[in-house]
Amino acid sequence: MQDLLDPKIFREKLDVALKEKNAIFAKVFNQLPLDGDEIAAEYLDICAPRLAPMITDSVNLIHESLEAGENVLLEGAQATFLDLDHGTYPFVTSSNPVAGGACTGAGIGPRYIDRVVGIAKAYTTRVGSGPFPTELTDEIGDALIDIGHEYGTNTGRRRRTGWCDAVMLRHSVRLNSLSEIALTKLDVFDTFDSIKVCIAYELNGETFTHLPYHQSVLHEVTPVYAEFPGWKSDISSVTTREGLPKEALDYVAFLQDQIGVPIGLVGVGPGRDQYLNFNG
Repeated sequence: MQDLLDPKIFREKLDVALKEKNAIFAKVFNQLPLDGDEIAAEYLDICAPRLAPMITDSVNLIHESLEAGENVLLEGAQATFLDLDHGTYPFVTSSNPVAGGACTGAGIGPRYIDRVVGIAKAYTTRVGSGPFPTELTDEIGDALIDIGHEYGTNTGRRRRTGWCDAVMLRHSVRLNSLSEIALTKLDVFDTFDSIKVCIAYELNGETFTHLPYHQSVLHEVTPVYAEFPGWKSDISSVTTREGLPKEALDYVAFLQDQIGVPIGLVGVGPGRDQYLNFNG
């Protein structure tokens, strides 16, 4: 972002990038090159004046806040198993969405991180290719997509869906040193007769309760499920743990026991106020 404040540096970097990209556009896609003058004008004349007041030394800003005893909230994006180093390579992104990425991204050391909250849906989803042991390609999977509105934000593409995978969640707890989990979309199960949780994998007589180290094994394993009765009622207006049906309580409590960290918050709808405190 700071390059926007220095037109000379910005243009030099832009020209280097365009030299490579325009060659690809012409030779691979048979497209006309992008115009550097047009791009520079848009960024330097339109974007830079609007963004300049908000561009600062973020590392210094964060450290000053921490040293003053203030709270700093860092929010990650994407998902643990899209992590470049610890995800299901090659079906990953180009960065580190695990909690450790907060340190490298924000410019702070690990000793400043004193609480890590993982966000997980009550079921599992995946965008694009990659191993997905609990994937449902039947009418149950379709129901999760429709009720949970599991469509890509930008592309509108249907997400892949499946039962909650406690094996993957356990590994996420390890990789991120999670303090707790916020469980979202529990209400998606309101009309389900029964609900399953994957508690282990099986392959060739071997049982895996933790993620196999070899990614290709995930394509071949068979999930081992625990099954629970559904609650068959609308929980979208529930505001306390005590207000949840027994079946919903049992499901969340079992999942909490399986993953080994508390489930602090439970989401019962898409609204910002549609959540309840599950522990305390």
